[in-house]
Amino acid sequence: MHTAELALSLLLVVIIVVSLLSNVLVLICFLYNAEIRKQVPGLFILNLTFCNLLLSASSMPLTLFGVLSNAHPGGQIFCQVVGFLDTFLTTNSMLSMAALSIDRWVAVVFPLSYHSRIRHRDAVIALAYTWMHSLSFSVVAACLSWVGYHQLYASCTLCNGRAVNAKTQFAIYTMVLHSLTFLLVSVVLCVTYLKVLKVARFHCKRIDVITMQTLVLLVDIHPSVRQRCLEEQKRRRQRATRKISTFIGTFVVCFTPYVITRIVELFVTEPFNPYWGVLCKSLAYSKAACDPFVYSLLRHQYRKTCSDIISRLLKRMPEVLSHGFT
Repeated sequence: MHTAELALSLLLVVIIVVSLLSNVLVLICFLYNAEIRKQVPGLFILNLTFCNLLLSASSMPLTLFGVLSNAHPGGQIFCQVVGFLDTFLTTNSMLSMAALSIDRWVAVVFPLSYHSRIRHRDAVIALAYTWMHSLSFSVVAACLSWVGYHQLYASCTLCNGRAVNAKTQFAIYTMVLHSLTFLLVSVVLCVTYLKVLKVARFHCKRIDVITMQTLVLLVDIHPSVRQRCLEEQKRRRQRATRKISTFIGTFVVCFTPYVITRIVELFVTEPFNPYWGVLCKSLAYSKAACDPFVYSLLRHQYRKTCSDIISRLLKRMPEVLSHGFT
């Protein structure tokens, strides 16, 4: 085994383990905390977690097998089913991210009317659309035999296994797919989160003005207290920018190389380096490992739920051990 294959295999193993554990933890928090279940974004996070878990249990292990063995993982029908799931789950997860960004935009820009604008019924309708959108592209690819084992990505995914005259049709399908998933979601993420950042900066400026007026009135305040207030202003502005950059940046970094390679592949005849293809696919997979931290586990509510679960387990541990010894 070459060094590059070993490195890619280790990368895939890390992505699979982190993705499975983190998404399962999000699911446990969702089931444990009734407040999270009541919130509208919880439905989008649940759908995203569901997609990430299935992707981690289906496509990722087969890609790892393909890298290790340099062989077709399973039979043709089995690979077509996994390729169908790969297209469906990836598209569905992207649209779930767009739905979450729209929800955050409404919550920040229209805070007083948020609960009347975004209800559970609206979330269910949005999720129904994401499923229909994802299923339509997946079914079309399956019916036209455009799913199977792709050597470049060592994965069961989209590939043109039909005659040469179907190349144009496959190219049109691929362009439309990525335009209505990756490009559409990228635009939605940028527009919504940049508007959220604009509102956040506006509120930061208002808080800064009030803080500076207070500091001016408190002439006897200690210089160290004044300095801490100024530093908190700076951290507040940086915190908002960092969060928005994380939402947009993880999506772009993880999916852009794979999508660009997919599109360029349609118009060039020279073969790509297979290690590059697997690396791009691994980066796309890594989004499933990042999502639990970006959207859930780093939030205060999920952190508190995790600490409550751990505390409850630690309290029950002595009882379990005592029963075991008796």
